[in-house]
Amino acid sequence: MSVAVIGANGQLGRDLLSVLGHDAIALTHREIELTDADSLRRNLERLSPSVVINAAAFNLVDDAESRPFDAFSVNALGVRDLGSVCRNLDCELVQFSTDYVFGLEVNRDRPYDESSVPGPLGVYGLSKLCGEYFAREICPKHFVVRTCGLYGLHGSGGKGRNFVETMLRLGRERGQVRVVNDQRCTPTFTADLARATTQLIGTNAFGLYHLTNAGSCTWFEFAVEIFRQAGIQVNCEPITSAEFGARAARPRYSVLATEKFERLGLGAPRSWQEALHDYLEARGRKLDAGT
Repeated sequence: MSVAVIGANGQLGRDLLSVLGHDAIALTHREIELTDADSLRRNLERLSPSVVINAAAFNLVDDAESRPFDAFSVNALGVRDLGSVCRNLDCELVQFSTDYVFGLEVNRDRPYDESSVPGPLGVYGLSKLCGEYFAREICPKHFVVRTCGLYGLHGSGGKGRNFVETMLRLGRERGQVRVVNDQRCTPTFTADLARATTQLIGTNAFGLYHLTNAGSCTWFEFAVEIFRQAGIQVNCEPITSAEFGARAARPRYSVLATEKFERLGLGAPRSWQEALHDYLEARGRKLDAGT
């Protein structure tokens, strides 16, 4: 079984390549252009993969507010064209989406499942939701995977460092950080997401899934745990989203329920604290090796 991974240079893409091993076909931005329908068709027809995993996205949440054309070109129209190619090749499509398709329910306090009604707050979430609909409508053999708060050993593509790396850097440089404490979600280690995603492939249980680590926290609580596990003394101050002042609104609560995936008998996700522990250990080994 051959699996083409679009966005192979990103933090999730590189973990997918690691899990898939010899089955993987790495496709970076130089090899394939998601916003070019001819590029998608030409490259995928030549490779004729059994599965296409799209790990590429326009994920600059704040920039999307002023660059809606770019966000929709990649996250929606690109997925539409990719879905058409996969349908014509009769191959499976794995499309990643986001917890940011939710957010309108201000007083929400229970995890969203796959039947929950979406309500994005910003351009990024809306563009990803449109991509979901295109993938589900156009490509019969689809897995649409919503996830949340990704961090991985390979950084975060065009966004630079992920949240964990940003906190560690700021904590060491300044000794204090101010972190939003009114947005609750589930940080997710890309290595765990990659493993769970590859488990889905081949099940023929096509559809929409939520995949994250288990549990939930605010970004402030996540930062405190990062510093605790890393053994760094940092003065961590909780602030509100309004005080932080980001251009794009974020969901106050966007925890995702993973029971649908668990019912497939593929195992339950581990806690975000345990995943963070393994990330920090792997990060330390990577730094020691100088890679």
